[in-house]
Amino acid sequence: MTKRDYYEILGVNKNASADEIKKAYRNLALQFHPDRVSADKKKEAEERFKEISEAYAILSDTEKRKLYDQYGHAGIDNRYTSEDIFKNADFSGFEDIFQQGGFSDVFGDIFDIFGGGGFRARTRRSGPTRGSDLEYHLTITLEEAYHGVEKTVEIYHTQTCSVCRGSGAKSGTSKKTCPTCKGAGVVRYSRGFFSMQQTCPKCGGSGEIVGTPCPECSGRGKVKKQSKITVKIPAGVDTGNTIRVKGKGEAGEKSGPSGDLYIVIRVLQHKIFHREKDDIYVEAPVGIATAALGGEITVPTLDGNVSMKIPSSTASDKVFRLKGKGMPAVNSSHVGDEYAKVLITPPENLTTRQRELLKEFAKISGEKIDEGFFKKIFR
Repeated sequence: MTKRDYYEILGVNKNASADEIKKAYRNLALQFHPDRVSADKKKEAEERFKEISEAYAILSDTEKRKLYDQYGHAGIDNRYTSEDIFKNADFSGFEDIFQQGGFSDVFGDIFDIFGGGGFRARTRRSGPTRGSDLEYHLTITLEEAYHGVEKTVEIYHTQTCSVCRGSGAKSGTSKKTCPTCKGAGVVRYSRGFFSMQQTCPKCGGSGEIVGTPCPECSGRGKVKKQSKITVKIPAGVDTGNTIRVKGKGEAGEKSGPSGDLYIVIRVLQHKIFHREKDDIYVEAPVGIATAALGGEITVPTLDGNVSMKIPSSTASDKVFRLKGKGMPAVNSSHVGDEYAKVLITPPENLTTRQRELLKEFAKISGEKIDEGFFKKIFR
């Protein structure tokens, strides 16, 4: 999701002074404090309060503001976690806002309220986390979508290291308590009455560090490899449909489970068939004699050619329905229909006898023939 501009969030321009930014934040924080709104608006207020507090934490810090002005959100996200964004923010002077309570509910991962309206950092150690999901775009033909197909895709993704099984430590060794956070997983910072904590930069929140890294993964616990994965595409899929392959995404952190792979389907356009949901449309050429007298024609379908009866006096553009000759529905017994639109086509390379008969027919029918046009059409 795209983040909003921090200046826009606080309602100030990019040249705003530190005092103007502080004043704007104070007004908004008082307005959207979760304990100042009704119960039905509390959740919305909490999200808004998070947003304006994060914006203030960046714009009130000279270094972070400079990075943000130069690179936007990318300059912040690439250097700071969501927690250490608040590390050096100047929240002094906002005691009346924070002492109203409810602040720990909004920033529960960073702050903890204790008696007297002050703040105390909580000990937090991060454990195994699930890996990210991956997306792969797969193109198939309409025939493959009709029958269903098996496809082998190749993806380049991280996998849990098979040597250390995700621990990151060399075989025969074990992890040690992190000397920076003493195993807490977080480090604490104080600024006046306001205390904050961030994930330990040394151990990444686990509370442990690898003494001797695994030579296979260099201590990361996972490796980047290419995998071939066979995917069953069910009959009836359409462009935009997604197939989930469980556990084939990115490897998790600290031996956590892998994410999933999502196969996004794109069905190619066909030369003669047009698809609309589960129905198929096709044009069926019909000769003049067959259209006038009736008969049978051969019509293509995705399951082979079929015969279709043409009643006498059939006009061009008339549409016939072939029941059950459309696309099957995914995970259902329903099958769409095929609709064949008649296109009456004039014969080519007429013999002398055929010309005579057509002229005789026109004469009997009272039609006037343009000889030039007749020769051009009936070559």
